[in-house]
Amino acid sequence: MNYRKFGQTDLLISETGFGAWGIGGPAMAGDIPIGWGKVDDVASVAALRQAFDLGINFYDTADFYGLGHSEALIGKEFGSRDDVIIASKVGHRLNNDGSIALDYSFSHIMNAAEQSLKRLNRDVIDYYQLHSARIEHLENGECIEAMEKLKEQGKIKYWGISLNTFSPKPEAEFFIRNKIGSGFQLVLNIINQRSLEMMPEISNAGYGVIARMPLQFGLLTGKFNRNSKFEENDHRRFRLTPDMLGMQLDILEEIWRNEVFQGLNKTALALSFILSVPGVSTVIPGIKTPEQAVANCSGIDKLSEDQMNIIYDHFEKHFSPMIDKFV
Repeated sequence: MNYRKFGQTDLLISETGFGAWGIGGPAMAGDIPIGWGKVDDVASVAALRQAFDLGINFYDTADFYGLGHSEALIGKEFGSRDDVIIASKVGHRLNNDGSIALDYSFSHIMNAAEQSLKRLNRDVIDYYQLHSARIEHLENGECIEAMEKLKEQGKIKYWGISLNTFSPKPEAEFFIRNKIGSGFQLVLNIINQRSLEMMPEISNAGYGVIARMPLQFGLLTGKFNRNSKFEENDHRRFRLTPDMLGMQLDILEEIWRNEVFQGLNKTALALSFILSVPGVSTVIPGIKTPEQAVANCSGIDKLSEDQMNIIYDHFEKHFSPMIDKFV
């Protein structure tokens, strides 16, 4: 396992991190699935242990993943050990009727941080993130005040923001312009490269970068086809509809069949692409089993300029126009 410095912090994190959304289990917000379907806690714990044995020291979770269950599993397994770096997020909660509420108020963040610390069995969260906060929340200022207060109290070491999937620029520019926070979590994969244009500015400003959704809900592993179906409690049911699967798979086949990628399995190609982008600190594939932990640490290598250009070109010509239909 290789390790990279996270921006200007003193955190040295594994190139492959552990995306812990999936191990949260099949939580629901009313009739909206906010999890990845059925999950086995025994397998989840085994996955956490296998990941650690492979050298993964960075674990990314959120208080909304399984409504706290993901944090609790990580806390039970790793607790306060200092050779594990834990990142969590705040800003989502459920209303009394079960619907999703976005809450970036000072009081909510302060209270939520205390609850996350208890579930994680830690005295301090290494990296705390505003969970997809938008520009109006940042301009309000309460969330920034809360994060700085938590840092001052020693309850978090560093903080940042998890950026919007399709329009990450406004919030990133706000952070950079106001010189706040230490990092960004953003979507970056072969299909969605919208954040690439910001990478030079982010890197020059000294921010760490966590690349999420590296496998596009598993699509980039090659395990799905246009007839793949998902359970009612799996959020991929509406993320990967038959139409979406068909369009994306047709384009991906052109990449996968290209002779310059022969010898790389699909998962390794997807992760290698992201880790070959300058400025990326870590990539966090979702991991639910020991086998997935092994697969997500295997065969990763730096891609050549020609290989990168082919993937860039497919985004500009094919994926970008397609994404516009889904936004």
